[in-house]
Amino acid sequence: MTSSVSTPASDKLGRDVFIVAGVVVLGAIMSILDVTVVGVAQNTFAQEFNSSPASVAWSMTGYTLALAAVIPVASWAASRFGTRNVYLASLVLFLIGSALCAMAWSIGSLVAFRVIQGLGGGLLMPIGMMIMTRAAGPARVGSVMAVLGIPMLLGPIAGPILGGWLIEIASWHWVFLINIPIGVVAIVYAWFALPTDKAEKAPAIDGIGLLLLSPGLALFLFGVSSSADEGTFGAPKVYIPMIIGALLIIGFVYHALRTKTPLLDLRLFKNRTLMVSVITMVTFMIAFFGSSLLYPQYFIGVRGETTLIAGLLLAPQGLGAMLTMPIAGRMTDKMGPGKFVLGGLVLLVIGVGAFVFLGPDTSYLYLCGALFVQGLGMGMTMMPIMSAALATLKPEQVNDGSTLVNVVQQTASSIGSAVITVVYTGLLSAGAGLAIASNVAPDKIPPGIPQTVLDAGFDDAASAFAKTFIVSLVLVALTIIPAFFLPRKKIALAEGSDAAPVMVH
Repeated sequence: MTSSVSTPASDKLGRDVFIVAGVVVLGAIMSILDVTVVGVAQNTFAQEFNSSPASVAWSMTGYTLALAAVIPVASWAASRFGTRNVYLASLVLFLIGSALCAMAWSIGSLVAFRVIQGLGGGLLMPIGMMIMTRAAGPARVGSVMAVLGIPMLLGPIAGPILGGWLIEIASWHWVFLINIPIGVVAIVYAWFALPTDKAEKAPAIDGIGLLLLSPGLALFLFGVSSSADEGTFGAPKVYIPMIIGALLIIGFVYHALRTKTPLLDLRLFKNRTLMVSVITMVTFMIAFFGSSLLYPQYFIGVRGETTLIAGLLLAPQGLGAMLTMPIAGRMTDKMGPGKFVLGGLVLLVIGVGAFVFLGPDTSYLYLCGALFVQGLGMGMTMMPIMSAALATLKPEQVNDGSTLVNVVQQTASSIGSAVITVVYTGLLSAGAGLAIASNVAPDKIPPGIPQTVLDAGFDDAASAFAKTFIVSLVLVALTIIPAFFLPRKKIALAEGSDAAPVMVH
């Protein structure tokens, strides 16, 4: 039996909160790892299904679009069916999608099954954030976000390592089958650990809002992600869906501000702390998550490392984040996020700035040191921003706030990835592309190319990476502007949020 007792919030997270956190972290690990693990398997899929890189890329694009389409309904679904039921259903759907992906017989079937997987995975993070915020209470939301941030930061690092290892020792099927045991444990764990919550009243879904926002996000992100293939934002395949998607999103904003029960309550932006936090999050996600794509590409394309080694070289970044994230989470609850976010951004400027001087043979000690500094900055930046966004919300606003944060996060990270990819590919010369191909796909380059030509190509490729990192550096530095307005003292909780619920099982 599960009951909820309100007690004054203490600074430390109790055993009950950590039990709930374990469920949420398991779900987040599956959802986030699946993006990066499948990214590693793109070449394998192309060979296995005899498909072009553009067709195979839909195995990632389809998943991302499904995430974008389903996230907006998270708040309504949680209110209508309860967070526990929605979370369990999402786990089951993600598990079914994973099993189907492992049985795919063509690239078309794989993409279709990835969409099913994405529909489940898209709800895991926003619903998980709702569950965690309610379990710990707004007074400890910083500590909660620090726990939830571990899979969010380590996923991009562990994914290439795990994906490369599974493909090397087994087959591509295990990229998806690995989710089965984790998912079964998560479902059983969630069944017993999550508290039962029921909506006091079941709101009707905002049908107009759903028809505007979900397709709008999906179309906009489809256009954004297509820019990576086209190498420009000027191609019709890119700007037409982006414009249509943007118009639908604008239509949703107009509708949401005029209806009583919108799919997503945009009136939350009247909360100054949430508004500043969201603006800071947008600039941060565009800046950092775009540049994060470049590190493994450099290690593999220019330095000739395997996917596994490239993932291991990124480990210092995760280590740095693990050191600062728990401390920043606890201290944010006591002192507010402003000081930590500003300090973290300074570290990120130093860490990203080091890659501006990248060469074809730059010392790994230098690069790993820079990645470690970046990790320290990441741990002090991303989760305090998210905790600031949620800490001032009233209990009845948590669902909408969590959904809003996840919509913004997904959109901004996709934009950042597209912008950096377009900049990077635009800077690549033919010689640089040839040199990178000699490491990535040596069987596809003409024989007899002089080593001097390849060496010059590697110089050009390293220069393209370095110049792209200048763009990333500028974007990270610009994030300091909105971060300057984040609260620099303990955030005052919303009325009715001064008690943290303790879940008794």
